[in-house]
Amino acid sequence: MSFHPPRKVILTKDQLEYFQQSKTHQDIIAFIEQLNERVVGVKLTDECAQSPGVAAIMSVLDKVEETARSIPPVDNKASRFGNPAFRTFYDKVQELAPELHATVPNLPPEAVPEISVYFCESWGNRTRIDYGSGMELNFLCWMLCLERLGVVTKEDHVALVVRVFWRYIQVMRFLQSTYWLEPAGSHGVWGLDDYHFLPFLWGSAQLKGHKHLRPKSIHDPEILDEFAKDYMYFACIHFINSVKTASLRWHSPMLDDISAVKTWDKVNQGMLKMYRAEVLGKLPVIQHFLFGSLLPWDGPMPPPREEAEDACGHDHAHAHGDTGGAGQREVGWGDCCGIPVPSAFGAAAAEKQKGLGLAGPNIRPVPFD
Repeated sequence: MSFHPPRKVILTKDQLEYFQQSKTHQDIIAFIEQLNERVVGVKLTDECAQSPGVAAIMSVLDKVEETARSIPPVDNKASRFGNPAFRTFYDKVQELAPELHATVPNLPPEAVPEISVYFCESWGNRTRIDYGSGMELNFLCWMLCLERLGVVTKEDHVALVVRVFWRYIQVMRFLQSTYWLEPAGSHGVWGLDDYHFLPFLWGSAQLKGHKHLRPKSIHDPEILDEFAKDYMYFACIHFINSVKTASLRWHSPMLDDISAVKTWDKVNQGMLKMYRAEVLGKLPVIQHFLFGSLLPWDGPMPPPREEAEDACGHDHAHAHGDTGGAGQREVGWGDCCGIPVPSAFGAAAAEKQKGLGLAGPNIRPVPFD
């Protein structure tokens, strides 16, 4: 098999519609659903078999956190937005990527340049110093590529969620709090967490069929304190409450709405539908998706730039950077689209008074009925 660094292809709504019917889209959904099914009833604290591949991946994630800890934020107290030291961290991870991947067993060396792009893009956008569900999707794709290359197998699916992915979330929380990563674009506060989606999806799967805990339990501080160590969903709510003031209804209305759903089965079904629609089905997210040999694109190529339909619906052209490889591109939104949203950490530091919460934009109805 020949490998090549992945690149962006999708620029138009027609291409997005093709992607939604493509095998790559189906494979991503199937991977999410397989992991989802394997963690039903599984706690984060449960014993879990870890293959050599999983152990190596965990060591890679530890190294990423160590790298971040060695690069403290610069003095940027006057700003509530992203800290420039993140770019130093990003560049260092990019530099270390070949070395880190060399420690992963059964990984063909010739595949490293391709999967390193997904790996580096998993930590945030270097230019905008932000993070969102599109970057989280890159980490999912990195895990999927590692499975396709034989580093991990279906026997590792439980560990991929409750060990690998949860470790990734912990590293990302450190990055978000250290470098004050902004929610990506103006969509960072559209619904769930400012940054993440998958912990809620797989977190609701963990709770399916639980005898006592219900979706409404997220409003009970004692339950959150007791079960945050066991379930991703509760851990995420606990984290949000630790960063933002005021009630969940005020700063996270969609999560508040979801808490009224009767069963975790229904929540989980809704999360899967929402991921299809709000992440894989949104052009501002998928126009940054990277296609290579492991996750290929076999659809129509984009028209010339001047004829391409603008993803944001505005009557100007975006600068679509070359995606020849990790670090070889500066991809960002046009100034009008990259509406800066302050990091919740920056806002919390600036607003010391109690009761000053962060309100998001109007939220669309959730697909939970």
